[in-house]
Amino acid sequence: MTAAPDIEAIRDALRKVADPEIGANIVDIGLVYRIAYENGKLWVDMTMTSPACPMGGMIVDDAYAELARILPKEVEMEIQVVWEPPWKPSMMSEQCRERLGWSDSDAD
Repeated sequence: MTAAPDIEAIRDALRKVADPEIGANIVDIGLVYRIAYENGKLWVDMTMTSPACPMGGMIVDDAYAELARILPKEVEMEIQVVWEPPWKPSMMSEQCRERLGWSDSDAD
């Protein structure tokens, strides 16, 4: 059985995936809701800034590619796009909001 992957390494790999419309990575934007390793499978629950996000498929493909780059081939992975809770700007890291020029009042 393969050892559980390091969750922080997973998070770091996902930081290499950008939302091209916002120009920031999906972790700092707050799109990654859950990273879990259960029963030999890596699960990532994430969302998009909007259900109508035209780049959603590309972002998910990029996330799979980054994870495949760091994980052993025998680790099965599944990325689920979820819509609950709905994403809102307050889910961004403080540093990301500052870099994008969003104030705390913009984040609600």
